[in-house]
Amino acid sequence: MNIVTDVILPLALAFIMFVLGLGLTGADFLRVIKQPRDFFIGAFSQIILLPIIAFILVKIWPISPELAIGVMIIAAAPGGVTSNLLTSFARGDVALSISLTAIISLLCVITIPFIILTSVELLGGSSLSSDISLLSMSRDMFLIVTMPVVLGMLLRKFLAGAALKFEPIAKKISILLFVLVLLGAVAAERENVASYFAQAGLITLVLNIIMMVVAYYVAQMLASGIEQKKCITIECGLQNGTLGIFVATSIFGGGIYVIPAATYSLIMFATSLIFVYLVNRVS
Repeated sequence: MNIVTDVILPLALAFIMFVLGLGLTGADFLRVIKQPRDFFIGAFSQIILLPIIAFILVKIWPISPELAIGVMIIAAAPGGVTSNLLTSFARGDVALSISLTAIISLLCVITIPFIILTSVELLGGSSLSSDISLLSMSRDMFLIVTMPVVLGMLLRKFLAGAALKFEPIAKKISILLFVLVLLGAVAAERENVASYFAQAGLITLVLNIIMMVVAYYVAQMLASGIEQKKCITIECGLQNGTLGIFVATSIFGGGIYVIPAATYSLIMFATSLIFVYLVNRVS
């Protein structure tokens, strides 16, 4: 048994999702009813547009099928708690950001298996898709992603004082865990990492920039205000790198499949911080 991929990685992801749950209340879900247009614009951009754009890119880009599937994995992984923080830095709609992160993270138990299996089949990996069980993938996603979020919310509801005290510490721990997971994924492929980054770095950069630009203009046309436009752009630019690495490792055994999640995770912070700087300079 590989203790890193079989034990540490799932536990790290579960803890990160638990921290997300600690910051959620019922109001974050009810806000969808009060602010449906902005939520559905953000959700549509992240769940539908991002995978479509990623799929078009991997079809026209000269990369291996393994890297192409890796790109689709990170495109399917919804944003994490970092998007809430960067939305705050950009003076965007933080409440909307939290609602999008919460609900899309819960929906990913359905969306990720569907996007990945569909991508594998369309990319010519029919023999590979026959080895992947939709049920087992959804079960793993539920146990590692959904359950920790629910447990975090229950702790926030019934032990609010303890949850509020622990949340700031837990967020710092979750950031550390993300960095360790990312470094571990890169270190595991250290002999090939330069080659993999050369192959996957540019396509993940292009995907990130195109998606942020598309989300920005879609939100500009349809969202209710400038704060919502900032939020939706950041939500669509930041993906859950830890979740992407977990999916690539647990389903495909890691290796080259992990590299797009690693390169995207490094790139997305740089582009998002540039976006935050630009919007704050203009406003």
